[in-house]
Amino acid sequence: MTESFPRLYARTRRFTLGVPRNFTIAPDGDRVLFLRTRSGTDPVTCLWELDVRTGAERLVADPASLGVDEEDLPPEERARRERAREAAGGVVAYATDTAATTAAFALSGSLYVTDVAAGTTRRLETPGPVVDPRPSPDGRYVAYVSGGALYAQDIATGERHELAAPESETVSYGLAEFIAAEEMERMRGYWWSPSGDAIVAARVDEAPVARWWIADPAAPERPAVEQRYPAAGTANAVVELFVLGLSGSRVAVPFEQEYLVNAGWHGDEVWLVTLSRDQRTMRLLTADPTTGATTLVREDVDEAWVDIVTGVPAWLSDGRLVWTADIDGGRRLLIGDEPVTPPTLQVRSIADVDGDTVLFRASGGDPAEIHLWLWANGSITPLTSSPGVYAGRRAGGTTVVSGQTLDREGVSVTVRSPDSRSTPIPSLAERPGLDLRVSLIRTGERDLSTAVLLPSWHEPGSARLPVLMDPYGGPHAQRVLAANNMFLTSQWFAEQGFAVVVADGRGTPGRGPAFERAVLHDLAGPVLEDQVAALHGAARQYPDDLDLDRVGIRGWSFGGFLAALAVLRRPDVFHAAVAGAPVTDWRLYDTCYTERYLGHPEQDPVPYERSSLLADAAKLERPLMIIHGLADDNVVAAHTLRLSTALLAAGRPHTVLPLSGVTHMTPQEVVAENLLLLQVDFLKRALGVTAS
Repeated sequence: MTESFPRLYARTRRFTLGVPRNFTIAPDGDRVLFLRTRSGTDPVTCLWELDVRTGAERLVADPASLGVDEEDLPPEERARRERAREAAGGVVAYATDTAATTAAFALSGSLYVTDVAAGTTRRLETPGPVVDPRPSPDGRYVAYVSGGALYAQDIATGERHELAAPESETVSYGLAEFIAAEEMERMRGYWWSPSGDAIVAARVDEAPVARWWIADPAAPERPAVEQRYPAAGTANAVVELFVLGLSGSRVAVPFEQEYLVNAGWHGDEVWLVTLSRDQRTMRLLTADPTTGATTLVREDVDEAWVDIVTGVPAWLSDGRLVWTADIDGGRRLLIGDEPVTPPTLQVRSIADVDGDTVLFRASGGDPAEIHLWLWANGSITPLTSSPGVYAGRRAGGTTVVSGQTLDREGVSVTVRSPDSRSTPIPSLAERPGLDLRVSLIRTGERDLSTAVLLPSWHEPGSARLPVLMDPYGGPHAQRVLAANNMFLTSQWFAEQGFAVVVADGRGTPGRGPAFERAVLHDLAGPVLEDQVAALHGAARQYPDDLDLDRVGIRGWSFGGFLAALAVLRRPDVFHAAVAGAPVTDWRLYDTCYTERYLGHPEQDPVPYERSSLLADAAKLERPLMIIHGLADDNVVAAHTLRLSTALLAAGRPHTVLPLSGVTHMTPQEVVAENLLLLQVDFLKRALGVTAS
């Protein structure tokens, strides 16, 4: 019997299982290491190697052959996976030495090291469960965090060096704090020196951070889990940086600003990027590892905020800095201090620097497309051209290109060698089995990126369908991309009898700094206005297919906030909403994200009041379903409970669906499947949609 889409969607972890990912290219470009599960329904990830010259694949490390079937994760690794939105199991992360001949990874808290050439893997004894193991550049040692302490262990002899031990239960070395992992895309907290004799590591003390408690009311016999959560306006963790020598030396690298964005090594120097609490000033510093003395290399200032861009800083082989900056209305690639891309090309990230060649991702005239570009010898060249969304890695002249398009299911991965040969790395992902009927259009006076999806069985112009808005709508994320996988759930909802509209409004990336900064001090007004504008603009282009008298809206996280906001403030437009894990009071969300857009609540509470849902509770006159995982440690369940309390006090009927034991990701298969079914049932009843 054919599985339903909701069941398959859940079992395949949103069709991500079986997709090649996490690529490491050997320095000579002849080999590529990557992760992939054995099939589109197998959740256990294995480590593989591709021989670029022959195209042959080889299984390097398989958790099943190591006798690791059920995962028993230490709390630090479970938290890391939640921050990384990691839905699979097995070898979900690995690191290698410079030559990519030694790989290290953790399984169920145990440390494993693989000799890539021999294909042999062995378990190393450690003082306790390990997190984030990383070999030294020469492959002699492997570093890891265990119990908050940072170790370096000789792979051959097993001799351990305890480089730093926590001074209290709130201190850890070598781990990314909550804010770094959740909001700054920094998933690590230590970095090997090129010589392999020292590590620069973050020391994190969470003592100043407020303690919250995440309990499961469905299991009262279990104790509540303590969570250090830095809500807007409250104290962050104290982060310091130290150079720790394998000889036992310890040198502090002081910095003044609130946030450590990233760190690493450039030759014999340490570099670090820091950000002020108000995020208007970013600094790039270098430091002498023997004294800790720092030198300011660059300072960027913005009246709103300075964006964190992944992949920088980097350096060319001649020592010139690779950086990005917002100049003349565009996010531009800088070589040294010189912009080398036009303002019309919005740089998204730096993928790699290979000698004097820079591989980067950028959007041109259409923000729905993200292409790969090369900068070399003073000029830029597009590496991809077919409409789609692409990512890549590059080393030794070899480039791995991973891409999605609208006209092809799934992810396509190709390895391009310096002699122009292309070798595919097959994806083993399941096929969704949907007939995607999506049109990408531009709507409204702001020319908003909008997608319209109609049922595959619908004859255009034959009937007006009830409309379902399906946005995210918040900063730093897009839903309207030229990628098939972005619209799978939207198409399934369309098959249930809806015309689905997805729109990216102000605050979303790809349109330039000014478009993103339009939400400064107001996360409610502009994003809601743009959803209304996109809806009306789509209706003008599809006048015989969209019924504006029956409009629902659904979303998760920021999208959940936007869905609830829509029925509270614009019931004349939106007639029902499903709000999943919504932020309802921005004072309850974290410092780095929230203060970037709304400022510090003690200094100016007005933006928080303007963007809160709680004061609007009495306005509810439309059906509203709120869904929340009770184990959510990102958008905690208190958001939903406080909104529900306010709605009850105002005498406004609403539906709350609490999910016991579920986090922000809803990874559980049955939960993920039934969530889709319950949402569509609620929306059909609320909007009067008959079965198709």
